Amino acid sequence: MTEVTSFEGRRPPPDGFLSGLEERFGDQLQTGQAIREQHGSSESHFVKMVPDAVVFAQDKQDVIDLVRFCAAANVPIVPFGAGTSIEGNAAAPFGGVSLDMSRMNRIIAVNAADFDCVVQPGVRREELNQHLRDQGLFFPIDPGANATIGGMASTRASGTNAVRYGTMKDAVLGLEVVTPQGEVIRTARRARKSAAGYDLTRLYVGSEGTLGIITEINLRLHAIPEAISSAVCSFATLEGAVETVVQSIYCSVPLARVEILDALQMRAVNRWSKLDYPEAPTLFFEFHGTRAHVAEQVATVEALASANGGGDFAWSDKPEERSRLWRARHEAYYAAINLRQGAVGWATDVCVPMSRLAECMLETQKDLSQASVPATILGHVGDGNFHVVFSLDPDAPDELVEVEAINRRLVERALAMDGTCTGEHGIGLGKQDWLVAELGNAVEQMRLIKRAFDPQNLLNPGKIFTL
Repeated sequence: MTEVTSFEGRRPPPDGFLSGLEERFGDQLQTGQAIREQHGSSESHFVKMVPDAVVFAQDKQDVIDLVRFCAAANVPIVPFGAGTSIEGNAAAPFGGVSLDMSRMNRIIAVNAADFDCVVQPGVRREELNQHLRDQGLFFPIDPGANATIGGMASTRASGTNAVRYGTMKDAVLGLEVVTPQGEVIRTARRARKSAAGYDLTRLYVGSEGTLGIITEINLRLHAIPEAISSAVCSFATLEGAVETVVQSIYCSVPLARVEILDALQMRAVNRWSKLDYPEAPTLFFEFHGTRAHVAEQVATVEALASANGGGDFAWSDKPEERSRLWRARHEAYYAAINLRQGAVGWATDVCVPMSRLAECMLETQKDLSQASVPATILGHVGDGNFHVVFSLDPDAPDELVEVEAINRRLVERALAMDGTCTGEHGIGLGKQDWLVAELGNAVEQMRLIKRAFDPQNLLNPGKIFTL
């Protein structure tokens, strides 16, 4: 991976711009090579696309001042959370300023009686749940990485709990946003529903920082269940595992989490997390509810699994054992990459209707079995979303060509099944052509919105689509 030093349309900041930033922001401004490379890197295979400077915002006024400063100089701004995005969402192909929101990490209010809270964008999801635990509440959206809430809102993240609790579009009740003109707007009040005008909240959620910069988020919370139980079950076939999930949903079992890992992914997880599960297609379950309700769910799913070639369930009700299990699932991406020493990862995802999920996964597995590059399947099968993680040799360009072809077939397969090119990673840099293939001329409507909101094209330019 090398730094991109030139990009069509990239230009250096105007004379006096960086010195002006330093005068306003002092040591909140960083221009060192290492910090810029960190903010121009991705969790995936993309080359480094490095900003000209990094500014660490400490409050809303910092965001307002930076936006106005950059607008006057026509310099791009790329909002940055934890840097855990997959599709190059926070890279800086046009340079400019990376606006790091990690220091805006205050939990502003918890309204326990209303099951909601207000946080700044730099709050991490694990930190939020630690804060909420004593009040009997939790925030359920869990993309795996300890991402920032602002980043999760910007990419419309979801994750392991989405089958029961939905995605960030369901969790975000309202936002405070700084517009590309440096004005502050609120998209909603705290009422649980409203018919007042356009739904700006959901317009900003998933916009990847291209329309505005989020400075506060009002989130929906949930009560911690009376009983939580996790289980692991291996299967003779991938098809049997998928069918168990589909049948469980058709039987109205309210699964809290259900994750699938193929045989190679289980081998990687065992090696990485020092576990000893069978190296076979495997489901990780979690059930929430009253003790009686959880027992009823468990009995139903065990019966379905047995009929579909599942083995014995390995159960755990102990928090430390459940944490170890889900930590292993969350680190599955790194486990898959490290099937090869010195490899880099390429992670991709699609989502299809549940009735087509088994077919899509099995055809994908057949494709991967013929590949020269190690690749694993894992995913949130409860909502039809699964991932493929390739372990690439960074010094073998032929592998990149091969993986691009496999990824193309995967996305074409999902679209042919009336699915989507991305269930949760977002478009970023990596899936712009597929967005057009998926939505056609609706993308031009997105461009019209972008031009209306951000006529200078300053906020995260080059992401989602080109203008």
